[in-house]
Amino acid sequence: MHQPQAQSTVHQPLAGVRVLEMAQIMAGPTCGMMLADLGAEVIKIEKFPGGDDARQYQKPGDSAMPPSFRMINRGKRSLAVDIRTPAGKAIIQRLAGQCDVLTENFRIGVMERLGLGYQDLRHLNPGLIYCSITGYGRVGPLASKGGFDLILQAFSGLISATGEPDGPPVKPGVSIADTNAGILAALAIVSAYVHRLKTGQGQHVETSLLQASLQQTYWLAANYFSSGLETPRLGTAHSLIAPYQVFKTRDGGMVIGGGNPKAWISICEVLGHPEWSADPRFDHPQKRVQNRQPLEALINQVLAQEDTTTWCSRFDMAGVPAGPLNTAGQALEHEQSRAVGMVVDVPDGLGGTSRGLGSPLTFSGRSEVASTPAPHIGEHSREVLVELGYGESEVDALIEAKVVLQS
Repeated sequence: MHQPQAQSTVHQPLAGVRVLEMAQIMAGPTCGMMLADLGAEVIKIEKFPGGDDARQYQKPGDSAMPPSFRMINRGKRSLAVDIRTPAGKAIIQRLAGQCDVLTENFRIGVMERLGLGYQDLRHLNPGLIYCSITGYGRVGPLASKGGFDLILQAFSGLISATGEPDGPPVKPGVSIADTNAGILAALAIVSAYVHRLKTGQGQHVETSLLQASLQQTYWLAANYFSSGLETPRLGTAHSLIAPYQVFKTRDGGMVIGGGNPKAWISICEVLGHPEWSADPRFDHPQKRVQNRQPLEALINQVLAQEDTTTWCSRFDMAGVPAGPLNTAGQALEHEQSRAVGMVVDVPDGLGGTSRGLGSPLTFSGRSEVASTPAPHIGEHSREVLVELGYGESEVDALIEAKVVLQS
């Protein structure tokens, strides 16, 4: 079992934990980045010559280090190795024997066929925490299928529930399944690590894009399990609360959340129509939901008289949950995003710096991220192998045999 050597701090609680990342694209790398931001050493295994498939997700004008890859692979070292060869397999086995965690997102059975499954590696390292991220889970009739964010968002009902009432289903603009699976994997790993600290035992932890997607359907599931009915597409509106959606102002849009009776009364007062609170169409939460469309029309008519900033200020003064309808760029440029550490300056791997998303976790008032840039393919191959005990001549031979790539 690997014994952490680095000094853990309150700001980097996983310092000294070594992670072997055999995952690519988004879910697994998101997990690895979160662990790296918490102080863990993450060694990323990449195929070559192409490396992680996310390196190919480029648009015209992107640099040699694509932003999509750079965003979720900071703080990692890259070892490019052909794991299909006996020598490559031996490298992974030696690494697994010295790591605390291994993450992988291959299809069911691939790691086992390579002799790198949990049952194979636990004999080398009984304390190993082996984390698998699959598409549909490791059991059930669909276990053998590969998983992709779009497919699982559709399968889980997320896409069906998204969109305007009179329009077609719409995919949310973010990779919910992939991102949430990465977060859940990190939670499982940290929980298993706490268990290992207590017992010395490692274990196989799992999550899937299906589980990560279905977890996001709490309200949809509550409605279906209680009534047997599907929640209809409501645009930005809420199936149980009104007003609770996007509204139109003179210069754009804003959101208002009337989640309780007090907020509703305050909304009516801010809009200059206190009589609405006693209107028989709107004087009860269920009535406001039933009469959402006429209520929306009335609110939009009033909001059109002023700009978004003015209305947000008035609602803030009244203690009503409200805010502007920002674009992603507007949110990223807002000083509050920088203040909470979610916009940070990081090395870009090309000799300069770029902005990236920070860690959403704060420890004792501080939020830190891994300070090294996303790696080039095989950038650290020699370095990692020498640390594993390979001699320089052995590394040269592995590179010459095309078992390993050193960029």
